[in-house]
Amino acid sequence: MKRVNIIQPKALLKVFAILLPLLLNVNGIAVAASEPAAALSPQTAGAVAAAPAAAPEEEKAGDVIMHHILDNSILSFEPFGEISLPKIPPVAGIDISITKHVVMLWVVSALLLIVFSVVGGKYKKMNARQAPKGLVNAMEALVEFIRLDVAKANIGKGYEKYLSYLLTVFFFILLCNLLGLVPYGSTATGNINVTLTLATFTFFLTQIAALKAHGVKGYLAHLTGGTHPALWIIMIPIEFIGLFTKPVALTIRLFANMTAGHIVILSLIFISFILKSYIVAVVMSVPFSIFIYLLELFVAFLQAFIFTMLSALFIGLASAHEGHDEHEAGVASH
Repeated sequence: MKRVNIIQPKALLKVFAILLPLLLNVNGIAVAASEPAAALSPQTAGAVAAAPAAAPEEEKAGDVIMHHILDNSILSFEPFGEISLPKIPPVAGIDISITKHVVMLWVVSALLLIVFSVVGGKYKKMNARQAPKGLVNAMEALVEFIRLDVAKANIGKGYEKYLSYLLTVFFFILLCNLLGLVPYGSTATGNINVTLTLATFTFFLTQIAALKAHGVKGYLAHLTGGTHPALWIIMIPIEFIGLFTKPVALTIRLFANMTAGHIVILSLIFISFILKSYIVAVVMSVPFSIFIYLLELFVAFLQAFIFTMLSALFIGLASAHEGHDEHEAGVASH
C-alpha cells in the first residue's frame, strides 16, 4: 500500500489552528437571573412560596448543569478553586473577552500543532519498509481512513486539494470533543458559535469548489435546477435556500449532539441528590452515567467523522459534473 506522508496537512493546520481561536473568540452566554418575588404576579408568588423544600436543590442542580454547558469567563477547578478570565473591552461593538471555550480552542490548537509536529518528524525519519508504531501508527490509520473512505470516496478526482482541510477539521473536532470529557475540561463544540464557524468554512469551500468546477455561468445555471424558465421563479429561491440548509444542518447536528450528552450525564448524577437516595445513586445514577459517558467517547469520534464526511460529500456534490460518467462511457465505447 502506498504510504501517504501525513505531514501534508501540516502547513494548513498551522494556519487553521492559529486563526480559528481568533475567529472563535466568542463571548460567554450569560444565564438570566431569576426574577425577584416582588416582581412576580400574586399567583406566581404564591406558587413560589408554597413550593416544596426540594425546589432549591432542583434549582441548584439546574444552575450547575447550565454552568457546565454554557460558556462563561470562569475556569472552575472545584474543590481547588477557580480562575476568572480577563475581561477585554469591546472592539467595534464586538465582545472579544476570553472565555473558557476560547481557552479550550487554544489548548486544542496547541495540542494539534505539537502532535502533528512530533508525528510528522518521526514519520519523515522512517524508511518505506519500516512499520509505524504507537502514536504514528494510530495517526497513519486515521489519515488513511479520511483520505480513502471520506475524501476520495465522496469527492473523487481532485480530492487531494481538499484533503488538508478535511484532515484538519476531523482532528480539530475530535480533540475538542474528547477534551470535553476530561475532568475540568469544556466542550468547545457544544458552543453553537464554534460549530457555526466550522460549518461556514465548509460552506465557502463548497462554493469555491462549485465555481472552479462549473464556472460562474454554470454555477448560476445550477440555481435554476435545469428546469423550464417558467419555473425559475420557484426553483431559484428553493435552490438558493438549499445552499444554506447544508451548513445549518452541520451546525445544529454537531452542537446538539455534543450538548445533549453532557446534559444527560449531569442530569443522571443529580437525580440521586434531588431524591436523596443512596439506592437510586447505586442502582441508576452511577451505572447509567458511566454508560452514557462511554457512549459519549464513541459519539466524540462519530460526530467528528460525520462532520468531515458531510463536508466532503457537499464538496463532491458541488464539484460533480452531471452526465460526466455517461459522457466518458460514450467516448470509451467509440
